[in-house]
Amino acid sequence: MLFETLTFLAREVNAYLDDKLGTSLEARVKLGNVALALDTGPSSGALLGKAVMSLVNIEEDRATRTPTNRVKTATEARYKNPPVLLNLYVLFAINKDYEDALKWLGQILTFFQHQKRFTPATHPTLDSRIQELSLELYTMNFEQVNHLWSTLGGKYLPSALYKIRQITLDENAVYGEAGLIKEIVLDERTVATRVEAAT
Repeated sequence: MLFETLTFLAREVNAYLDDKLGTSLEARVKLGNVALALDTGPSSGALLGKAVMSLVNIEEDRATRTPTNRVKTATEARYKNPPVLLNLYVLFAINKDYEDALKWLGQILTFFQHQKRFTPATHPTLDSRIQELSLELYTMNFEQVNHLWSTLGGKYLPSALYKIRQITLDENAVYGEAGLIKEIVLDERTVATRVEAAT
């Protein structure tokens, strides 16, 4: 789901940039490791002149996690681990000359300002296993920005960090099945004994 989510978003942003900046033969937004874009070696060439989209953090969303390991159907109960709900933190870093970088970054911010939610109904190219993607700009303070870019290699690029809610990972591996309890029968003598003991 991670790859499908990020490639979908890269395609959507590319289409928007093509509309706003003119059609380009090559994709402007490239899924890649921003640390390689900061490198001066031969591996950085593919990311030069691109908006590099990098996954920089993953967090489990425990607040909305399903606590039970049961799935009930009309005839049985299946036991499986609950799905893992993830939030992704994705960095858009523009690896171009400064003026163009600011223009591209402004267009990316504008795109996500008007397009914050993606569902298979509104975007048929979204993987049908993804129920909904919701994006919000994640604002870091100067200390967090410094820490992030120090981790990535130290050279700051014009960038924006987005939080993507919620990616669901579910292998659907059932480890047990049982019939449903449809009726409870109490022995009358047992009930009478309990009543006497209580009085």
